[in-house]
Amino acid sequence: MAFLKLTSMVALGLAGAIALPVCHAAEAAKPLAVVNGVAIPQARLDFVLKTQQAQGQKVTDEMRKQLRDALITREIVTQEAIKKGFDKTTDYKTQMDLARQQVLVNAYVEDYLKKHQPTDAELQAEYEAVKKEQASAKEYKVRHILVRVPEDNTDAAAAAKQKAESLLAQLAQGASFEDLAKENSDDAGSKAKGGELEWTDGSNLVKPFADAMTTLGKGETSKLVQTRYGYHIIRVDDIREPQFPAFDQVKDEVAKQLIGKQRDQLIDNLRKSAKIK
Repeated sequence: MAFLKLTSMVALGLAGAIALPVCHAAEAAKPLAVVNGVAIPQARLDFVLKTQQAQGQKVTDEMRKQLRDALITREIVTQEAIKKGFDKTTDYKTQMDLARQQVLVNAYVEDYLKKHQPTDAELQAEYEAVKKEQASAKEYKVRHILVRVPEDNTDAAAAAKQKAESLLAQLAQGASFEDLAKENSDDAGSKAKGGELEWTDGSNLVKPFADAMTTLGKGETSKLVQTRYGYHIIRVDDIREPQFPAFDQVKDEVAKQLIGKQRDQLIDNLRKSAKIK
């Protein structure tokens, strides 16, 4: 089961800043290259390298060379685009305005979160809150037989239902669920295992399947359950309490969730204080 679900009220990028080696003033002032008389600032390459490092990339001389060539190529094409007047179009100006906003949003949110890093006590409290929230949940070990229903074919759909009802009747007469699943199920992922699925709380299943599953007791078999995939016959083999991981195992995930909440709360507060007409 998924331990945590990250909240994401707004799509705001969050890039971690990584310190770069300090350059001498003369080196910083020296351009990366000069293309048709236009200097490409060294800072442009430094920023791209910083972004690569933030994504876990190891900076090598070969990477520097490739990025330098890419920036030069970009400058060449940019100059040609300017000659054709693309920088004067409404679309260009709109995209530049949106890009400017995104950079400022990222910088603002990143700065806020840097100054509000959750403490170990806050992380522990968040962990306990999630644990308590999920304490009443159950996990189910189930098997199922799927009889797929062809689309836009009334006769085939009727035949599929008839087949599913026949399988249900065979089960009622004592037939092996596992054997029937191996021979008849249209779910390729579980068919070879006698219809067996992984432990689940139902959150990763389509709603009709999950709803039917949670009404069954251990060892019980459902009636026909129809989903967009077809007709299912479900058997619950076992039920257990959620297997909750230890705090140290999920501390990073807890931090991500708490940071996400802080970010969303920040944006909520800003929207509430803004005058919107």
